[in-house]
Amino acid sequence: MSQTNNNQAADKIAAKNLVTIDKSDIPDGGMKSYKQEDDSIILVTRDRDEFSAFDGKCPHAGADLGEGLRCGDRVICPWHHGSFDSRDGTLLEPVAMRGLTQYELVDEGERLVVDTAAKIDNRTANDKLTDTHTIIVGGGGAGFMTANQLRHTGYGGKITLISKDSYAPYNRPLLSKMFLAGKMDEKYLMLGGREWASNNNIELRLNQTVSAVLPNERTIVIEGDDGNHEQQAADFLVVATGAEPKIPPFQGAELAGVYTLRSMDDAKAIKGATNNKNVVIVGTGFIGMEAASALMQAGNAASVTIVGRSRRVMSNIVSEAVSNALIKLHEENGVRFVFGAGVESIDGDGSHVSGVTLSDGSTLAADVVVLGTGVAPRTELLNEVNDPDGVQVDEHLQLRDGVYALGDIAKATNQMGRMRIEHWRVALQHGMVTAAAILNEDNDHSLEERIPFFWTGQYGKSLRYSGHAATPDKGILFGSPDSLDYIEYYFDDEAEDTRASAASSLGRDKELIAFSELLRRGHAPTRAQLSAGFDMIAQAQLLSR
Repeated sequence: MSQTNNNQAADKIAAKNLVTIDKSDIPDGGMKSYKQEDDSIILVTRDRDEFSAFDGKCPHAGADLGEGLRCGDRVICPWHHGSFDSRDGTLLEPVAMRGLTQYELVDEGERLVVDTAAKIDNRTANDKLTDTHTIIVGGGGAGFMTANQLRHTGYGGKITLISKDSYAPYNRPLLSKMFLAGKMDEKYLMLGGREWASNNNIELRLNQTVSAVLPNERTIVIEGDDGNHEQQAADFLVVATGAEPKIPPFQGAELAGVYTLRSMDDAKAIKGATNNKNVVIVGTGFIGMEAASALMQAGNAASVTIVGRSRRVMSNIVSEAVSNALIKLHEENGVRFVFGAGVESIDGDGSHVSGVTLSDGSTLAADVVVLGTGVAPRTELLNEVNDPDGVQVDEHLQLRDGVYALGDIAKATNQMGRMRIEHWRVALQHGMVTAAAILNEDNDHSLEERIPFFWTGQYGKSLRYSGHAATPDKGILFGSPDSLDYIEYYFDDEAEDTRASAASSLGRDKELIAFSELLRRGHAPTRAQLSAGFDMIAQAQLLSR
């Protein structure tokens, strides 16, 4: 190729990386996304005469951030409410686990030129606490996020992460949402990628059992295969041991073919056991519902039946109207429900399950039984537990000086009060808060301005829930759950001046984001305001300016 052709090719590549934008497209305090021919998205934010440009796809699942909401200095993802600083793309709120890639731009008066080949390096030097050692017990979301956030916000000391699992940290919620359905390969579940630990200079110790934690000494005891015990001391000790499935005392629960769904190995075992088999799922919570959805989407099971004592699904989360819509969605996809009956026994031939006998005396044929009967926090390593439902910690997840308890085991105070919540985003929030506490960063890094959020994916539909309500039966419903287009606000009582404490939604993303932002700031609307036509989005943006 001639030098002229080489220059022409280089000019084409350079031109492809340059995107011209009119300033007038973007209001002050707003943002706009621009989709490109190569499927990339550029997001531009504006504050008076200051503009910033970013990769406009959320690093969590690729949502167009321009379809989300900007509230003050926060860019909030429409899908899973990951939040980023509108000025430099810094991660403010998971479930995303890193900030936005920022691009250089040139101001040409009335226009801006964004150069997507010129990325701004916002990395922080790892020069803080270089002579310290942080030990993290637990390789779930909370443990991973603590280590990851430490490394990405300047921690230069040694990090050791110890896990009983045989896998490096992985995205547990996607097991029942995508992996079991055959829609996601195992390699895409790895948090931070397969080389995350080595790339971040983290000592990852798998298949290791911590048998004791000595908080006063910030020391752990690790069981050895040879029966010996190894002690390790740390400057900072993080305990994030998670939760384990509850297995009811059913006769036959020990039979082969009876599974829980909590780990990668669990998901692989269920996936391998259900081909052309009759599957009975015990439990109508979101794990049972997601497992049913995934198995039906995979298309390999002969039948899927869900058994529940209640006549509702997800009854502690959503109202009867939403429950009925979810039941209808599952039935349209071939799932059978048996309501109003508990499990009397799991039957088998002495070694493998063959059926389930219900409390009303009826029986179900079953080659596979999946128990979606809840989880319990693994708190046995901490003898400071002074509550039957979790470890009492402060707003920075600290149990005592330099010792932290987080994730599913922690009973901590957030914007909603003191509670223990088993949600993925809460675990990631805890990791961010703990990392900031270790680095002694006090600016807006406590739990007090954070709220719970979770989502459940069923048949390609995503129901999202923000906040925490004592009951879903005192709500105000807008839209139609049957058409999978609604938002419902939940209250702890029926007083007109009571503020909403939670909301669930399908298809009304911006309104749920706005509610979440108002709830986070302590300004959730009252029942009277909602009944009078409260403009959720306008109020959230107004309060955030």
